[in-house]
Amino acid sequence: MPKAQKLTLAVLIQAALITTAYASEQSEAKGFVEDAEGSVLFRTGYLSRDKKHGKADTSSAAQTAMVKIESGYTQGLVGFGVGVIGDASFKLGENNHAGNGMIPLHNDGAKDANGHVDAYDHWARGGAIVKARISNTEVRYGTQVLDLPVLASNTARLVPEYFDGVLATSREIKGLELTAGKFTKNQYSDQVTTDGNELDSAVVWGAKYKFNDQLNASYYGTDIKDRLERHYINTNYKQALANNSSLTYDFSGYHTKWDKDANKYLYSQIGSANDSFDNTIFALSTTYNTGPHNVMVAYQQNSGNTGYDYGLGKGVGDGHQTVYLPNSYLSDFIGNDEKSLQLQYSLDFANYGVPGLTWTTAFVYGWDIKATDTKGTMISDNEQEREFFNQVKYTVQSGFAKDSSLRLRHSYYRASDNYQSNYIGDTNEWRIWLDIPVKFF
Repeated sequence: MPKAQKLTLAVLIQAALITTAYASEQSEAKGFVEDAEGSVLFRTGYLSRDKKHGKADTSSAAQTAMVKIESGYTQGLVGFGVGVIGDASFKLGENNHAGNGMIPLHNDGAKDANGHVDAYDHWARGGAIVKARISNTEVRYGTQVLDLPVLASNTARLVPEYFDGVLATSREIKGLELTAGKFTKNQYSDQVTTDGNELDSAVVWGAKYKFNDQLNASYYGTDIKDRLERHYINTNYKQALANNSSLTYDFSGYHTKWDKDANKYLYSQIGSANDSFDNTIFALSTTYNTGPHNVMVAYQQNSGNTGYDYGLGKGVGDGHQTVYLPNSYLSDFIGNDEKSLQLQYSLDFANYGVPGLTWTTAFVYGWDIKATDTKGTMISDNEQEREFFNQVKYTVQSGFAKDSSLRLRHSYYRASDNYQSNYIGDTNEWRIWLDIPVKFF
């Protein structure tokens, strides 16, 4: 195990044993039943990609119910609890031209009359957890939805991506949160097999610290067996201005080194089994807020001998969500050596008499991309891509439908000719989500 992992695990154990000056979460436990929570989220989802240059379009519509039931913790020095999470879904319409991460496809290769792989009509997934807590340190084992910069569940599709394993989180020191865990199964959003991505093991560790109300910093790492080692850092500072305005400065970045054992899965076309591949990507952003208005400018840059790759090949443990960077919409602007610049504007209509309604628009331009042909031969080092993004979301503020939301998202994406086959290719995308949450208890 790397030294960083050993150190983090040791600190977690140490933190669980020390006495702190603020309240213990476990000491406030009301009981296994008393603190129990249960809910279901009904989601109707539609995702359509209008492809250009003769590429096949993809379009999917489906309905799901995502259930989460979790007990509280038993009282005492050490508290114990259990929980279940899962989803049951069915497609709306034929959807045999799926392939955008929404609906599972049959793995027998059967196709319809139009040459589309058959999609599932209905499917269900899920799992259970057991959990324990002492003081402010919690350990969870089982099926989980992760929100870690180096190992994150894709939640941008119909249903979430699941990981199976153990995760420990400690908040014994005020302002400091430590994390360590190991996961051995990975199920993408459009997979019905529990370990559909064939993850061997992914060890994660990290820490985030809130210095004060203005300054936060974090570091996370992961070691995915026979695939990669990845590190992430972030610093965020908020500067108060006159008239309740503010400026927020954010720096984030990843460094990834791929294991040579992964070459046959990832880079068989552009390198030999003994080649070494690595990538560093960072982003700087500044956001100005005044009342209902937010304006962000962000710069992002890649370096290394490959782009920021994720979700490529079996066993990587990444459903394309582990990219906690600002220039991330339909495209993530992660090409080899790519530089990108973004201008984003968002508006909260609450100040105009429509609470719950928000609008975000952004334009991102990327340049200096190195592109290769299908054999991996470098053909250009000055390719470009661009995306115009718009999203409108309305959340019901009160009444029987409180917290229900409707989200409409559109991306207009275009790339230069030599970058068409390397990445997404020219696309017009629509995403429409209708979410209706229901709380049982």
